[in-house]
Amino acid sequence: MTTVDDGTERLELEVPEMDCPSCAGKVSNALDRLGGVAYETRPTAGKVIVRYDPDEWSPSEIADAVRGAGYNIVDSSVPIPGVGDGDHRDGDGTNRVITDPDSVWWSERAIKTWVSGIFALVGLLVEFPMSGANAEILAVLGRDLLVADLLFLAVTAAAGETILKNGYYSARNRSLDIDLLISIAIIGALLASFGFGAGLYLEAALLSFLFSVAELLEQYSIDRARNSLRELLNLSPDEATVRRDGEELTIPVEDVRVGDVAIVRPGEKIPMDGTVQAGESAVNQAPITGESVPVDKMPGDEVFAGTINESGYLEVEVTAEAAENTLSRIIQLVEAARANRTEREQFVDRFAGYYTPIVVALAIFTAIVPPLLIADGLTVELLAGYSYTFPGAWEIWFLYGLTLLVLACPCAFVISTPVSVVSGITSAAKNGVLIKGGNHLETMGEIDAIALDKTGTLTKGELVVTDVVPLNGHSESDVLRCARGIESRSEHPIGEAIVEHAADRGIDRPPVGDFESLTGKGVEATVGERRHYAGKPGLFEELGFDLTHVHAATDGGVVTAKSRSICERNDCLDLLEETIPRLQSEGKTVVLVGTEAGLEGVIAVADDLRPEAKATVDRLRALGVSRIVMLTGDNERTAGAIASEVGVDEYRAGLLPEGKVAAIEELRQAGDRVAMVGDGVNDAPSLATADVGIAMGAAGTDTAIETADIALMGDDLSRLPYLYKLSHSSNGVIRQNIWSSLAAKAALAAGVPFGLVPVWAAVLIGDAGMTVAVTGNALRLSRISPGDS
Repeated sequence: MTTVDDGTERLELEVPEMDCPSCAGKVSNALDRLGGVAYETRPTAGKVIVRYDPDEWSPSEIADAVRGAGYNIVDSSVPIPGVGDGDHRDGDGTNRVITDPDSVWWSERAIKTWVSGIFALVGLLVEFPMSGANAEILAVLGRDLLVADLLFLAVTAAAGETILKNGYYSARNRSLDIDLLISIAIIGALLASFGFGAGLYLEAALLSFLFSVAELLEQYSIDRARNSLRELLNLSPDEATVRRDGEELTIPVEDVRVGDVAIVRPGEKIPMDGTVQAGESAVNQAPITGESVPVDKMPGDEVFAGTINESGYLEVEVTAEAAENTLSRIIQLVEAARANRTEREQFVDRFAGYYTPIVVALAIFTAIVPPLLIADGLTVELLAGYSYTFPGAWEIWFLYGLTLLVLACPCAFVISTPVSVVSGITSAAKNGVLIKGGNHLETMGEIDAIALDKTGTLTKGELVVTDVVPLNGHSESDVLRCARGIESRSEHPIGEAIVEHAADRGIDRPPVGDFESLTGKGVEATVGERRHYAGKPGLFEELGFDLTHVHAATDGGVVTAKSRSICERNDCLDLLEETIPRLQSEGKTVVLVGTEAGLEGVIAVADDLRPEAKATVDRLRALGVSRIVMLTGDNERTAGAIASEVGVDEYRAGLLPEGKVAAIEELRQAGDRVAMVGDGVNDAPSLATADVGIAMGAAGTDTAIETADIALMGDDLSRLPYLYKLSHSSNGVIRQNIWSSLAAKAALAAGVPFGLVPVWAAVLIGDAGMTVAVTGNALRLSRISPGDS
């Protein structure tokens, strides 16, 4: 239970039997009668979330209302008498019950169903192959009952008890759902048998037994879909080992405080988000970022709850409480996303609102009108010389009406979309892609154009030295030693990249004095006893250097003078017309190093392209994305070089944040549905403008996760084709499920008046069969992996 800013409280109830929208409708009607509560039903998750005024209602009263709709509550976010045992509490204070789908087959309802099945088998044997044993043994209400009739009544009593109870709750809550329709059909068959001698005991028994089997199959399928989140929930360990007052203690994770030091040994899960304080190890981050290769961690590095310490010993300073760590946020957002309704889901619900009343009316019409009009039968000429005689017996049409009544509930049709969304979103989360709503999953599958930010998306976002060109008799080491000295006082990213590169090469830092930053141009400092400069080519032109005639010799040749000299040797370089333009055309930034007397060398720095960038663009194009655009604030020359190397269709350079927004709007005005991929912070306006905003490398970053519609938890751009393929496949699965379930219902309904569809077929094919089929089809999405894309 959580108190909200407006003074209301939040109660979360686990209601696993609420597994379809019609079930949720009963709960909604029950809660509506309370008045003054806001609620959200999540049938695909089996949850009811209620916000209420604690001065008006108590958790027990709300729980009683849900029970009054006919559903058991197995756990809740607060202790409620008769509900759960309070031992499944997650880090956010919410109890999470993970049901094993196989337990469905040993539930109380399952046992009653198996007992009724035994009676049904014996009854069928007595009714048909052993008809000699089917003797009259009892008379009730003036009707003779045979052995088989009593056995079928036993079937109806054993399997029908739960159905009739649920039907009662449906009637009480004014919900025209499958439980009420089947209950009406069973009661109608029994009344017709006892009151009018129609002898529909077998039909009542088959309805009871087969519908119970259908419900068990449906519950099993739904539990499988719900439990696709089990792997994420199981990632977080229940306990953590922490050091307090010099002692190692093992405590529940919810008792770990920010600032505690957690001890993580080889093979153990990291219990909380934190920073490595001591130790080194390879950590398997696949559960959070989807990375297939363990990442080396050392002091100062960030680690996430639920990741696995592969080899070494780590001491981790905790930086977030259990309810606020990355894994908890992922689980909370995935669960919220599963309740987010897509456009197709809304259409299906609207359609179902018309479908059920129409088919119920058709069932009543079928049971009453035909026997009144064609009491003696009716022969109709069909195509190709065939004819069909419609019967006139009222009990036959009454049975046809009952069959249509069974077909009136669109369970498989209604569940076809949410179960696909659940499967797709959960599968993505387990592969390092966080989709924050079914609508975003649906939209991503219909994207025409993808806009990619350059820095941090196509590139690593980290400057590195790519080229060192020594001049005038200096070696690479001379150039880097001098540059390291000058740039060691600089805080500019280019200077930091040069210093890091020199340090990696083992080049020492000379003594430096009188450092000065030349804004927009470079830096200068005294290295040794001489004044040195490092900066843009324009800085050295201001100093009077002729950059068109520079010695490239590294054999101790004479340093080039400041004034123009005549190059008679073949090792002269034209920096302005050749070297600098060539490096810039490759997307690199050029830094010159030298003294007032002469140049010592050229250093080129670049933001490294991600190794998977080109393959990602190629794969997106192969999957059907028609337009791929790069957006960057870099200059035209750098942008063109990167665009050419990556292979995007077009690029826009020199863009400020508002320029990126304008570019997105231009793409949308051209009729394209656009996804924008950026870092989630600097690109927030363009992410919000696009039809789908996708943040890169969002693990552990609150802003990135909150800003975007979809977050790639790791820095792996190759997850983008996987996301597009999963979304595209999800849309295909949803379409298949919707139209196949509709087609099955239509075909069965059309066959009823011709006697082609018995009651058992309506139950097993129209209800259980299609529910299992659409659920199984949706679960195929979990088999799509990044490696397939």
